[in-house]
Amino acid sequence: MLNDVSLMGRLTADPELRRTSNGVSVTTFTIAVERTYTPQGQEKQADFIDIVAWRNTAEFVCKYFSKGRLIALNGSIQTRPYEDKEGHKRKAFEVVADNVFFCGDKAPAQASADISREAAPAFAQGQSDDFAVCDDNEDLPFN
Repeated sequence: MLNDVSLMGRLTADPELRRTSNGVSVTTFTIAVERTYTPQGQEKQADFIDIVAWRNTAEFVCKYFSKGRLIALNGSIQTRPYEDKEGHKRKAFEVVADNVFFCGDKAPAQASADISREAAPAFAQGQSDDFAVCDDNEDLPFN
């Protein structure tokens, strides 16, 4: 069996950290994922996908991500039954995030370029003689 999902989109709201009765960290949030195909003459469309993150992943998301931030994640689809207000049986589909990644900044491109130039370490402008050639036949210093 295979149940593997990879998504990249923007958070639609700030994620909020909650805890279960057993003290386990959890957060639920929604990301907007633009569709890759747009029919000619129509505006771009997006799908809004519900995400659940648990434990350290939930804490990471709540600490470093906010509304509008681009986020990449992989995980699996999970379904769960529930009953709506009228008593009808329904099924919820959500993605349980296993891994979450930074993938960009919502700041304008020019501002990002200015920040990255300021933050770049001095060696980023190094010369080719600053690097040593490694002999592939030597033992590596780690296992």
